[in-house]
Amino acid sequence: MEIISIKALIRQGKNFLWGYKQNTVIGRLFGLLCLWVGLTHSNPVYSQSEILSSINQQFNQYSEHTLPEKLFLHLDRPLYLAGETMWFKIYAVDGTFHKPLILSKIAYVEVLDKEQKPVLQGKIALSEATGQGSFILPPSLASGNYLVRAYTNWMKNFSPDYFFQSPVTILNTLTPSGVKPAKDSATYAAQFFPEGGNLVKGIASTVAFKVTDKSGRGLEAAGSIQDKQGKVLASFKTFQFGLGHFDFTPTEVDRYTATLKLVDGTIITQALPPVYEQGYVMHLEDTNPEQIKITVQTNVTGQTFEDVFLLGHARQKISVALGNRLNNGTAAFTLNKKDLAQGISHFTLLNSRKQPLCERLYFQRPSQKLIITSTTDKNNYPTREKVSLQVATANSLKEAIPANLSVSVYRLDSLPSLPPPSINSYLWLSSDLRGTIENPEYYFTSGEPEVTTAADNLMLTQGWRRFRWESIFTNKRDSLEFVPELNGHLVRGRITQRGTGQPAPGILTYLASPSRLVRVYHAISTDKGTLQFETKDSYGSREIVVQTHTRQDSLYQFEIFSPFSPNYSASQVPLFTLSEKFTSDIVQRHVQMQVQNNFYKKPALSFRWPKMDSLAFYGEPDEKYRLDDYTRFKVMEEVLREYVPGVQVRIRKDGFHFMVYDNVNKTIFQENPLVLLDGVPVFNINKIMAMDPLKIQKLEVITSRYFQGTLSYNGLVSFSTYKGDLEGYTLDPHTFVLEYEGLQRQREFYAPRYETAAEKQSRLPDLRNLLYWKPQVITDTTGNQKLDFFTSDKAGKYRVLIQGLSPNGLAGSTSFTFEVKSAAL
Repeated sequence: MEIISIKALIRQGKNFLWGYKQNTVIGRLFGLLCLWVGLTHSNPVYSQSEILSSINQQFNQYSEHTLPEKLFLHLDRPLYLAGETMWFKIYAVDGTFHKPLILSKIAYVEVLDKEQKPVLQGKIALSEATGQGSFILPPSLASGNYLVRAYTNWMKNFSPDYFFQSPVTILNTLTPSGVKPAKDSATYAAQFFPEGGNLVKGIASTVAFKVTDKSGRGLEAAGSIQDKQGKVLASFKTFQFGLGHFDFTPTEVDRYTATLKLVDGTIITQALPPVYEQGYVMHLEDTNPEQIKITVQTNVTGQTFEDVFLLGHARQKISVALGNRLNNGTAAFTLNKKDLAQGISHFTLLNSRKQPLCERLYFQRPSQKLIITSTTDKNNYPTREKVSLQVATANSLKEAIPANLSVSVYRLDSLPSLPPPSINSYLWLSSDLRGTIENPEYYFTSGEPEVTTAADNLMLTQGWRRFRWESIFTNKRDSLEFVPELNGHLVRGRITQRGTGQPAPGILTYLASPSRLVRVYHAISTDKGTLQFETKDSYGSREIVVQTHTRQDSLYQFEIFSPFSPNYSASQVPLFTLSEKFTSDIVQRHVQMQVQNNFYKKPALSFRWPKMDSLAFYGEPDEKYRLDDYTRFKVMEEVLREYVPGVQVRIRKDGFHFMVYDNVNKTIFQENPLVLLDGVPVFNINKIMAMDPLKIQKLEVITSRYFQGTLSYNGLVSFSTYKGDLEGYTLDPHTFVLEYEGLQRQREFYAPRYETAAEKQSRLPDLRNLLYWKPQVITDTTGNQKLDFFTSDKAGKYRVLIQGLSPNGLAGSTSFTFEVKSAAL
């Protein structure tokens, strides 16, 4: 109403101002009033619903632009010896609903040492959102804890904190200094986290805290908060895993100090975060089984009656968006839990200018998961005995559903190892939090109050989000340099001017690998000189050849980039400790490893070749000639003139040229076709004509214009040697040749079977620590699958670990043990 009256005053005052135009004081005052009104109304006033609609729209646009992708690795066991094989299964899911995501066709898996330097790397093919691979652990690895991480090319656009990471222990028993007892050096840390973000003078806050040792494990502690005079203002103690919280109202803008005492008597002194004179405080209260209440308080001058907005989002999807008006600096939001996403929800408080004021995480234990039940036909087995394993999968309603599973069976021993992650806790918890979570499985055990409190302490101490709000509301999208590998591995590189090193834009470049499987890829360099080749079915180590049209462009140099990310998360490799009391178990495990490697070396090195299209990239040729079917000539020109009517040989000033018959238009192309030797483009026809034709096994011709993407060729002539290795052909000196590791070939897990009496009586020792590894187990529509394997000569307790995912995104795992007893027992 006030604004309307001012507008009316302006309308009514035009004549007033005109009448008193000689009165400069009145005129100027009225002019200033008009200016103030104009400036005030230059920024439109939006309603709460309009602001919420805008927030929703911008958030959804950002989410569409940055599809989250997650990977999970199931490792066959938590501890290895150098010389053993690490097996793994990859699950790829979308980061919002955790359903299998058929997006990326390649995953990158690395083993990082304590300095986060890669010691092993592999490119793993993904098919139908899963993949499998292995690493033989070399004797050069030192004993210690390592990180196994996995990611896709698309995930490299975002923080490495999003990559899958899991700690694993590797012991080196092959070198005298491979296993060393750890030196004990006590180091402790205490951290404090005000709920919502900040401590504000005069406003009550919940303050969470975390007390850890040098390995990041939580410690039991008790303590108090003192002001600068030493007066105790609050007391607290840890609740679970070194986490806890307390209530505190700072009365001054001053530094407060926390003093903690550990169970061993160690005293830790730590300053609390700074207190602000003005600000906002958020508090979440889990009021009842159906609702939560979020209260906001502020003492910011002039803002105690402003509109505020609460946004609840999980994994880049909004679940709750509400507006409210502060009443004397306080506003409350009551939320129904059924409206919230399962897992971790982020609650962000925004003002009417869409500026974030506070943030808080909340964990709602998922009600749905994949129920995996598994049993063996016995609880105890003799050595070299068949084990029948029955597996069933169902949803939380106990309705049978199909699922994709991975199964490992390994021997338990006393050697210290880090607990392996489960797919359910990883997808719903660990993947959405920064840092290490001690025993994430605990937060899924029940909905009891103590578990809920522990989960809330975790949310208060380890919260983070996957984006920056300014990226959403300013439409400043992060640069997405890395595209998803939708069809195959992308080989990226750069072409520059030889001598100056400046980028060479717009240059057509070829990549090929000498092989019997003919594949040629091309790319045109960008303004920055970058190249990107989409390859297909490139397995194992091979030589790649990168070149331009060497008869036209020879003044360039090339660089091929590593596809592995050079960025690493803030997570630290857990500290490795090993007591001398484990010497006996280490020696025993060492003997097992040596025996298996010596007696079963050949089966352990067998590979399964993937299904690949054996046709050349150009498909079936129009003409094909196997030269052994013809009378052999010693000169290539005679071979072509006598047996290959689709190719005419011409001699010009610069030497030989090929002219291919255009069968479509019944004419002859006047320029050279694309000429290949074992898949490598050859631009100097003279060099092909100088080759010994006895080295060529076959010749294929495309007698029409051939299109490859945006390129077209005047036909195609492909020469193939017997071994696909160029047979001594000398490449142009301006080509770039590099030994390149392609996709990892799949090793086959080998385990002996004892079906007959003769096999059971074999004198070959069987000391397997890993009895069984099956990375791809599919339960049928009734949710059932039956597996079998055999025990080894090694008595002991064995663990069965099964992880899996259903087509609709239900994740689950289960484990149990059985025992193997030697015949003497």
